[in-house]
Amino acid sequence: MYQITQLARQFGLSRSTLLYYDRIGLLSPSLRSCANYRSYSEADRERLETICSLKQAGLDIAGIRALLEQAPTGTATVLQRRLHQIAAEIHALQTKQRLLAGMLRLSGEGGPKSAVDKEMFVEMLRASGMDDEAMHQLHIEFERRAPQAHHNFLLSLGIAEPEVQRIRAWSQGKIGD
Repeated sequence: MYQITQLARQFGLSRSTLLYYDRIGLLSPSLRSCANYRSYSEADRERLETICSLKQAGLDIAGIRALLEQAPTGTATVLQRRLHQIAAEIHALQTKQRLLAGMLRLSGEGGPKSAVDKEMFVEMLRASGMDDEAMHQLHIEFERRAPQAHHNFLLSLGIAEPEVQRIRAWSQGKIGD
């Protein structure tokens, strides 16, 4: 059995939080002593762990209560709903980010010109297991299939025009490594 302070500390909560959860019926202690002290069982501890996990996932108290009162099949529905809400929030934030970046570029204040630059692109290729020869093959194929798109892509990485021309010539076999 756990006393209220012991249980609260395990989860980084205050004693008053557990008192609040008891008052609203979200987490009630399994036992009360003769002196009216609260004692929590292992099942109570597991319920609190679930409550904390759901709270960390962004559910409010009403959502947590509904989830805990539902059958396991209802749990998936509530979690799916929350997942969709988070996806919508992320999409809205990304839209705002693009808008602000565009406004900064228009006002001449800079801002991110590209989400991916040359260094990041090369790091991603290397992280995916590509060596220099594989990267060369990638450029050769890109240049062969879509020369203008290859040119525009290299510029979008923030590469200066003279280096873009050198990479394209290298991709066409006009210059060596």
